[in-house]
Amino acid sequence: MSEYNLPLPAMGESIAEATIIRWLKKEGDFVKKEDLLVEIATDKVNSEISSPVNGILKKKLFAPNEVAKVGNFIAILETEEKFSLGSIPIIEKRKKRFYSPLVRTIAKKEGISFYELETIEGTGEKERVTKKDILKYIRIKKNNIVIPKYNRYNSIQSINKNQKNEEIIEMDRMRRITAEHMIRSKNISAHVTSFVEADVTNIVKWREKIKETFQKNTGEKLTLMSVFVECVVKAIKDLPMINISVNGTSIIKKRNIHIGLATALPNGNLIVPVIKNADSYNLIGLIKIINDLIKRAKSNQLKPEETQGGTYTISNIGSFGNLFGTPIIHQPQVAILAIGLIQKKLSIIETPKGDFIGIRHKIYLSHSYDHRVIDGVLGGCFAKKVALYLEKFNCYTKI
Repeated sequence: MSEYNLPLPAMGESIAEATIIRWLKKEGDFVKKEDLLVEIATDKVNSEISSPVNGILKKKLFAPNEVAKVGNFIAILETEEKFSLGSIPIIEKRKKRFYSPLVRTIAKKEGISFYELETIEGTGEKERVTKKDILKYIRIKKNNIVIPKYNRYNSIQSINKNQKNEEIIEMDRMRRITAEHMIRSKNISAHVTSFVEADVTNIVKWREKIKETFQKNTGEKLTLMSVFVECVVKAIKDLPMINISVNGTSIIKKRNIHIGLATALPNGNLIVPVIKNADSYNLIGLIKIINDLIKRAKSNQLKPEETQGGTYTISNIGSFGNLFGTPIIHQPQVAILAIGLIQKKLSIIETPKGDFIGIRHKIYLSHSYDHRVIDGVLGGCFAKKVALYLEKFNCYTKI
């Protein structure tokens, strides 16, 4: 029998750690290859880790609510299998690296196999493992270091229990992460918000006319979010300096258009699935991917990479009855659009034969942007550009 040390795999370029939510197997349980072992949570999404080998779960190295770094061993399995270098995602994604004689000597002295070397995150050139990296790895391994999460909130227990008129509700993990993210965004970006009203009568009538037939023929619900995304994508193509991020004093202009959709979860928390390369989809394609992402977001089935890499975000605040707002930018992006509730309004309609009053469907667009790099002209013009595309939507579009 031999031991297999299960590391926390890499889950995306911006994810460095994960919280252990719950173990799905007990110590002593036999597990088959691909059996789910543990549920974890990152600051992006919850996911599950499966066993890459057949064996017995000998020891859990992290308890629920403890935080593990990518590459940390989280469990030990007892198995007779020989391991291949392609057995876990962290290995699959990494090309064979060069190891200096010093690193190899230290590894040999400490009994670290080549497989273990491949799991160590390198800080050197081309991700090479340095002396500092391997010594840090050895120290963590020997001391089984864990990082308790949110200890600063434990002081809540000291609150006077005699305050019977108050109920103490501790934030859950996602709420704490969201709170920190919002505060960090306000500290980083100089927020400004512009408001524009758009006439979406043609879009509303078009949807009402075809929604039942469309759902019958495709099995998909025809939501207006697909139209909003299409119009935002067109506006980004016209004004590409909205599609940027900031690194120090450098502006990074994005070639890809990845649209994030701020989505409220059943428990009241928020998650932002991302439509990658949104400009590559037609309207039917957008409908399908939006419905799929939102459905899986609300059932906690998103993959970590499906919440990463967004370059611009849309928030549908009209879904809970709001007219307009001042949304907070989703870092490291520089702008976000909130879409308000569609309302029927009496409006003055201009025609070649004169003006008259009619009932129109109107909507407010709230565009928050980072005034460090986006001036009022660009920020305001972008919101107006989206409104114009909404108003010019082709109501004869066949889908």
